[in-house]
Amino acid sequence: MMKTHLVIQVSTDDPRTQMIALNNAVNVQKAIPGAVVEIVAYGPGLGMLTGKSKQKDRVMSMALSEGISFSACGNTMKKVAKKSGKMPALIDGVKVVPAGVTRIMELQANGYAYVRP
Repeated sequence: MMKTHLVIQVSTDDPRTQMIALNNAVNVQKAIPGAVVEIVAYGPGLGMLTGKSKQKDRVMSMALSEGISFSACGNTMKKVAKKSGKMPALIDGVKVVPAGVTRIMELQANGYAYVRP
């Protein structure tokens, strides 16, 4: 049986939308055992993956779980660093990709379903 793959976009700093994105990932894994989910954050959504995030503990435990991964946009990180003078501190387990949008495009080209809550 083919594995189910899902990419979830987070590009807003709205905590409710961010929580829905995390819920979507967990719910897909419950409904489809073995599903692979990647949450890609960019723009204002990057904050969800930093140490200051309201979702920090949840993101950290999800990043350690099988089949859920988090990607932070490198372009957004550079913009934040330019403004603040330092790179944002990401939650353990979050990986950096060159660009969030192109990461989503790449995953879709590889058969990932796409959701943006």
